[in-house]
Amino acid sequence: MNDLMKHTVKAFSDELEKLSADVSVMGGLAENAVASAMQAVINRDAELAEQVIEADAEIDKMQREIEKQIIRLLALRQPMASDLRSVIAALKIVADLERTGDLAKSIARRTRVLIKSDPLPLTPAVERMGLLVQGHLHQVLDAYATGETASAVGVWERDEDVDEHYNALFRDVIAQMMEDPSVVGPGAHLLFVAKNLERIGDHATNIAEVIHYVVTGNELKGERPRGPRPELPE
Repeated sequence: MNDLMKHTVKAFSDELEKLSADVSVMGGLAENAVASAMQAVINRDAELAEQVIEADAEIDKMQREIEKQIIRLLALRQPMASDLRSVIAALKIVADLERTGDLAKSIARRTRVLIKSDPLPLTPAVERMGLLVQGHLHQVLDAYATGETASAVGVWERDEDVDEHYNALFRDVIAQMMEDPSVVGPGAHLLFVAKNLERIGDHATNIAEVIHYVVTGNELKGERPRGPRPELPE
C-alpha cells in the first residue's frame, strides 16, 4: 500500500470514528432530555421543563450536522460491507434519537399543565416507568459505543416490560378518572406522558436492532416482544 492509499484509509477511518463519536454525543443529549423531562414532571419543576423544551433545538441541529457527514461519506468514500452498515446505522440511530428528543420535549410541555393541578397519586408509577425507559436508552447507547450486542439484545427482549408498565398505568388512570371527574384533565396529560415514555422505549428497541445488525450483519430473528394492548377497566 503506497503512502497515498494509507493516507486515504486513515482519513476514512478517522471520519468513521468522528461519526460514531458525534452519534454518541447526540445520544447523550437525548438521554439527558428524557431524564430532565421526567424530573420536571416528578418535581413539578416548570423551569426545568422550559430548559428541556429549549434544548431540543440542539438535538435537531446535531441530527442535521450528522446527516451532512453521512451524505459526504456515502458520496466520497463509497463504503462497503461493515463500513457501509456503520454509516447506515448512524443514519437510523440519529433519526430515533431526534424523535426521542421530540418526545422528551412533549413530556416537558405536559408538565406546564400538570403543575397547575394537585399531584396525582399515580405519579410514582410514571416515575418507575420513566426510570425503566431511561435504563433501556442508556443501555443501548452504551452498546453502540462499545459494539457489545448482548446488552442491546437484552433491551430488545425486554421491550414488553415497558408495554406492561404502560398498560397497568393506563388502567389505573382510567379507573381513577371514572371515580373522580376532577382527575380527568391532569389524568389525560399523565397518560400522554406515559405514552411518550412507551414510544421512547420503542425507539430504544429500534436502536438495539440496528446495533445488532451493524455488528453481526444479521437482523434479530423473531417478532419484537410486545405486551398486550391496554384494556378499559370494567
